[in-house]
Amino acid sequence: MYDLTGFQRDLLLVVAGLEEPHGLAIKEKMEDYYEKEVHHGRLYPNLDTLVEKGLIEKGERDKRTNYYTLTARGDREITDRQEWEGAYLSE
Repeated sequence: MYDLTGFQRDLLLVVAGLEEPHGLAIKEKMEDYYEKEVHHGRLYPNLDTLVEKGLIEKGERDKRTNYYTLTARGDREITDRQEWEGAYLSE
């Protein structure tokens, strides 16, 4: 996960926290957190990067709507990151 941008890490956490979210649901959660609009041109390329890295999978709900799910690797990466952060936050 060390090679992800902060935005990509946040996307990964949002996908992990929702059940098969579609792009607009992810976008809304990110906008709530960032307190500003997240443009499609930023959102979808970064989701695609997470798919390419094997951290999330993209499925098709219908011809217009995709959904995203966390992969086992994505879950391991989040767990590893939390442990790494915890080592510094507990000192």
